[in-house]
Amino acid sequence: MQEPETRTPDTNQPRVEPATIDDLPALTELVMELFAHSGDFSPDRGTQERGLQLILEQPNRGRIFVLRTDHRIIGMVNLLFTISTARGGFVILMEDVIVHPDHRGLGYGALLVEYVIEFARQKDFKRITLLTDRISAESQHFFQKHGFEYSNMIPMRRIID
Repeated sequence: MQEPETRTPDTNQPRVEPATIDDLPALTELVMELFAHSGDFSPDRGTQERGLQLILEQPNRGRIFVLRTDHRIIGMVNLLFTISTARGGFVILMEDVIVHPDHRGLGYGALLVEYVIEFARQKDFKRITLLTDRISAESQHFFQKHGFEYSNMIPMRRIID
């Protein structure tokens, strides 16, 4: 399964590409940063690392794309695949959209999200769903600028210990 072409071919510029298992430490750090500012999640390095590893080891479960410079990973997005009976096909749950704080405001988040949208189109996914923090109007506005709309569905969950 070939991924969409990287949108920024200049290697001096950040580029979006599939994550590998070697990226696990850097991905874990980014997710830890994200969860440190979340109202619903508490960072736990072992838990976050296990979750990321489960995705990286089984590409049929999803993909993780990274925003990489020549020196480091500065952003990431996590996609999980499932089937929607409402849409009659495969859909994506997009999670963990994060750009390192030192690199925000430069359009890199948009680069990641646009890459995901193109990936979904090329692979014939029927929908991308995401959850964003209720208290973060900035995040909500960002996703609205990229065509995401509020749903009439209300997320509910049950934690299984």
